[in-house]
Amino acid sequence: MTDPVFDFRTTKDGQVFITWQGRTVKVLRGASAAKFLAAADGADADALQLLMARATGNFKRGNEKK
Repeated sequence: MTDPVFDFRTTKDGQVFITWQGRTVKVLRGASAAKFLAAADGADADALQLLMARATGNFKRGNEKK
């Protein structure tokens, strides 16, 4: 991947907020958050970007405001 467009942060209660270009696009809780964090542990930058893209699903439809 060329540019890292996805980022994530975790909260104390185990939630994972995945952002795309600074906007929150997905919140993972419970088992899905634990599974994501386990997969993200030790992943390189490209694999992490791909993992976050998969976790967000199909959120872009072409009608987003710029």
